[in-house]
Amino acid sequence: MRGERRVDLRRLPLRLARFDALLVSALLLFIGIGLLNAYSTGGEPLLRRQAVHLLVGSGVMIALAHVDPGSYARWAPWFYAATVAALVAVFVVGSSAKGAQRWLVAGGLQFQPAEVAKIATPLMVAAFLAKRGGAARLSVVAGAAAFIVLPVLLVGRQPDLGTAVIIAVAGVGLLVIAGLRWRLLAASAAVVLASLPFVWYYGLEGYQRERVLSFLDPDRDPLAGGYQVLQSKIAIGSGGLYGKGWLGGTQSQLEFLPERSTDFAFAVLAEEFGLLGVAVILVLAGIVIFRGFWIAGQSQDPFGRLVAASLVFSFFVHVFVNVGMVSGLLPVVGLPLPLISYGGTSLVTTMAAFGIVMSMFSHRRIMAD
Repeated sequence: MRGERRVDLRRLPLRLARFDALLVSALLLFIGIGLLNAYSTGGEPLLRRQAVHLLVGSGVMIALAHVDPGSYARWAPWFYAATVAALVAVFVVGSSAKGAQRWLVAGGLQFQPAEVAKIATPLMVAAFLAKRGGAARLSVVAGAAAFIVLPVLLVGRQPDLGTAVIIAVAGVGLLVIAGLRWRLLAASAAVVLASLPFVWYYGLEGYQRERVLSFLDPDRDPLAGGYQVLQSKIAIGSGGLYGKGWLGGTQSQLEFLPERSTDFAFAVLAEEFGLLGVAVILVLAGIVIFRGFWIAGQSQDPFGRLVAASLVFSFFVHVFVNVGMVSGLLPVVGLPLPLISYGGTSLVTTMAAFGIVMSMFSHRRIMAD
């Protein structure tokens, strides 16, 4: 049309193109399901606390989305060092609960440094690899592996096997994205397999070995080691196609299902909303993962591409392990479902991770220039 002016998006203020609409929409729906689950499993008190966590996480996500990706590369070593120091401090002044020492308390604030390590480690490894042109050389891979192994060992000794696995798998995924040779990856896998007997006898706690045995045969001890998985499978199976309705689940409302607000939140939702509800959750997770990888692929900067892909891959592994765990397809490792399970540190750090991903999206034009 005559007189119509064409707007050059490259000249618009970045604040007008800060967030990816599809990714944010999927995240909000995901979080909304989590709020429904919080009320179902803990009533109004749990809902209020989760809502506070959500507000804090939203503020963190928005703030991090405005940060220039170059700043993340510069801050990565300091952030990583502070996180490792916090992980060490857990063993000295950390608080314990249910046989695990994972939390630091400062005033009225309690948080898990292990959750922060899920962000600090990819940032550090990505900055290290981007400076050295990827993971094609053995010396570079060895240096990156050292940055991964240190937090994995510290988190594993808390003990928090689930988070340690997430950090390790996300780290390996980052190395593969950065160009790790398949021969070296195969050799590393062979070393890991060869070390499994040592890990079984000396690296795992007694209850962790019991969880693996219960995974292989849940009926061997249905009132102890296999109880969680059996009750979870009953909850999932009893949901049927349409579910029993919100607040109508018997396994959760009658408290047969342990850890229903955290690790086994997926089983509660499957019982209440059935197969259709589960399908909605998995589709939303798929949208988040697909869109996150798309954003990573749009980045013209090696550091941004590695960080975004690693954080999204970590989210994928998190969802995959939790769903497999509560369905009896994987051993129970005490891992919550991101954005849905109750938990302050987990929710805030997950939203912080997506804030960093969206930073890569909102600054992609500058990085391309």
